[in-house]
Amino acid sequence: MTRGANTHLSYMFESLQRIWKIKSLRHSILFVVGLLVLFRATAHIPVPGVDVEALRGFLTGNQILGLLNVFSGGTIQNFSIVMLGVAPYITASIIFQLLTMVIPQLEELQKEGESGQQKINAYTRFASVPLAVLQAFALLRLLGSTAAGGGGQILVNLSTFQWVAMVTAVTTGTVFLMWIGELITDKKIGNGISILIFASIVSSLPTTLQNIIVNYNPADLSTYVLFVLVAIVTVVGVVYITEGQRNIPITYARQVRGRASAGMTNHLPLRLNMAGVIPIIFAVSVVLFPPMIAQFFAGNPGTGGDIARWIIAMFGNQIFYGLLYFFLVFGFTYFYTAVVFRPDKMAENLQRQGAFIANVRPGKQTEEYLGKTMNRLVLSGAFFLAAIAVLPLIVQAFTRSQVLAVGGISLLIVVSVAVEMAKQVEAQLTMHSYDRV
Repeated sequence: MTRGANTHLSYMFESLQRIWKIKSLRHSILFVVGLLVLFRATAHIPVPGVDVEALRGFLTGNQILGLLNVFSGGTIQNFSIVMLGVAPYITASIIFQLLTMVIPQLEELQKEGESGQQKINAYTRFASVPLAVLQAFALLRLLGSTAAGGGGQILVNLSTFQWVAMVTAVTTGTVFLMWIGELITDKKIGNGISILIFASIVSSLPTTLQNIIVNYNPADLSTYVLFVLVAIVTVVGVVYITEGQRNIPITYARQVRGRASAGMTNHLPLRLNMAGVIPIIFAVSVVLFPPMIAQFFAGNPGTGGDIARWIIAMFGNQIFYGLLYFFLVFGFTYFYTAVVFRPDKMAENLQRQGAFIANVRPGKQTEEYLGKTMNRLVLSGAFFLAAIAVLPLIVQAFTRSQVLAVGGISLLIVVSVAVEMAKQVEAQLTMHSYDRV
């Protein structure tokens, strides 16, 4: 066992040395690290005009906004100019991915490949701006109309100019993070938006550990043990789902002079989960959105206030919350895979390269075969990913610990993004190895 551990450590150090020796890869990683440092610096630039202590007291007693604060890396608690994080961009991405299924023009753009995807990305960025304005205004109004636990107002005596300035500052912060995310994605280290969320969650880890140590109670030992077990299962499960794939044997036909045609055998890998961490991020965003909006109307009298309070109560019900979260992760995994994986294009590319799958005719039959195979893989991948996602909620139902649920979801996102980043870096290392050959 010690020999195996030493082998893994030596391989890790060898990979780090190779990364550092490749100039372009080293510069890309340092550039991304610099952008993340800049992001965390802006997370501590507050918008003026808020009682920070009253805000922190309110977030401590509010489950929905408290969870949103964790995913934003404390930017809401600090009342930072980037307090919305990349939530408006994620919302716009969900909207446009749904629109591609119903608007023929967007579907045609998607079929154009990289150029079409760039246009859709541009539309998504443009749509993120008005969404950021709306979300900033709604969140500020919520904080402005809510009394903290001690009875004090979070936002006090703001003029119209101050309201406009605050909404503009928060919207600009979101646009700034979108820009940083695009720059990170261009470096091919991973998805920029996912990495920003990863950095936000990791940045709150020291504070979380400090709170656990300070508030440790021997009576809660079983809860801590369960948390460790959930963490282990989550890490192993995410790695298994991310690395799992089915290799479909394919043969490349080639002509040999003076003989009949011979063939070269290879395989076509189909991943168990092609969507990565995107379904988790989308599901969390959708689950947080209705109760956050309902918080804005909860204090109103009449039917509107009753509906808002009913929504908050429904999302506070762990059974409803867990089932909705499970089906959202499951559905988004299927949906995102359908967007990314195009069996018609793959079948066409195989046919152009003179490749075929054994006992399957090129063209339409290959397309149908790949589609059916991928559907079976996604079924199991989506189920396991959704099950791992709700595992902390299931354990929370027995321990009554909110920290366990938030920590489990955070760990799921962190591990998924870390694995995705490692695969991207490994792919670049492999590419440089081929270039040297």
